[in-house]
Amino acid sequence: MARPADGVAWITGASSGIGRATALRLSRDGWRVACTARGAEALATLAAEDPAGRLLPYPADVTDAEAVRGTVARIQAEHGPIALAILGAGTYAPDSADEFDLAAFRHIVELNLVATAACIEALLPDWRARRQGHLAVISSVAGYRGLPGAIGYSATKAGLIAMCEALRFDFRRLGLKIQLVSPGFVRTPLTDRNRFPMPFLISAEEAADRIVAGLARDGFEIAFPRRFAFLMKAARALPYALYFPLVSRLTGK
Repeated sequence: MARPADGVAWITGASSGIGRATALRLSRDGWRVACTARGAEALATLAAEDPAGRLLPYPADVTDAEAVRGTVARIQAEHGPIALAILGAGTYAPDSADEFDLAAFRHIVELNLVATAACIEALLPDWRARRQGHLAVISSVAGYRGLPGAIGYSATKAGLIAMCEALRFDFRRLGLKIQLVSPGFVRTPLTDRNRFPMPFLISAEEAADRIVAGLARDGFEIAFPRRFAFLMKAARALPYALYFPLVSRLTGK
């Protein structure tokens, strides 16, 4: 794992949920953390809650690739190299074929998938030159298979999984580290919208603890809660003739 002595950490989606909890956890571990989200006020509130004063607000819209490049350049100019990046900016909204909305689908693809790629593009020139950098991308177990009510969400999380798998080969060659974070249900403002039972639900603070613990290990994927992640991985192996009836029965969809 990258260390605080190597540079600063950068977290996108830092104003709420997993990103917020992870920023606070890394600060407790001695990291200076550049925190990015669209809401400047929320980032200022987060920074004020950090007793160590190590959280550094860098508001930006990560769907704007030029703004992302500028944000990364500012962080590097003001605080030195970015040693660890945790890319967690994303959104979720229930969707279905009943009212399929291309604009809403495009928005979730731009934020969850394309914006993550924009952040990676901005990080790589410096990381390639120094042959040093640690990247963690927050996906979801919802990317393992298509789930009802999550057309855009499952599609983008599956895309993040495949993108990280593909990048792993190049990162290893370049001397860089990449990890995929695949949470199950975590209590956040996004999951608060759900009106269905969420098995193995954990807090954002517990998710942050598991992410930080996983960053210190060599494994490619950090998946949790373990029992739920195991069940979802098992579902990946099911043939369609079994998968569709099983999920329909479990979800009532």
